[in-house]
Amino acid sequence: MKTKTEAKRLAILKAAADVFRRMGFERASMSEIQKTVGGSKATLYNYFPSKERLFFEVMYQANEAQLAEVVGLLDDDAPDLRVALLDFGCQLLRFVYTPDAIAIRRLAIAEAAQSEIGKMCFERANVPTEKRVAEFLKRAMKRGELRTSDPKHAAIHLLALLESEYLLRILFGATTPPKAEALNAAARRAVDVFLNGYGKRS
Repeated sequence: MKTKTEAKRLAILKAAADVFRRMGFERASMSEIQKTVGGSKATLYNYFPSKERLFFEVMYQANEAQLAEVVGLLDDDAPDLRVALLDFGCQLLRFVYTPDAIAIRRLAIAEAAQSEIGKMCFERANVPTEKRVAEFLKRAMKRGELRTSDPKHAAIHLLALLESEYLLRILFGATTPPKAEALNAAARRAVDVFLNGYGKRS
């Protein structure tokens, strides 16, 4: 059995990204990607068992750093909790509604019933984000800025509220991603509802 190498894996991802950009997901084929990267088709399938899995990896790699940057906006030193949540919420919505992020989510949902892509997407993107948000909210609870509650559930509720106005409409193609001003307004409404539920009561 041939040994997998990180250099070869990255070369395949680079070639696949080029093919997907030129041809789109539907027209692109593993044969075309194999021609671009060189080597045998067996080697290509040894690294990535399907075109869907390869597409997911290409898209995820392109967006992973940006998602980490957005989550990093959760700043304990912000003037107040609402400001920190708003900064995070506005940038998160701008990220999750980019064409690439929407494409990843649609593919993950479409493939979830017949492959591990849906689970993989959730575990590599949603779970770490929920954890980072929960850790931030837990610190806010300890400072007395939020009422004491389960921080994991609070994080799930916050993230769901932020996407509640547009997510399904965009995934089903009922609307196009809104402009930044509309997303900022949606983030404000979501944060206000969250703080009404989890804010410290006098």
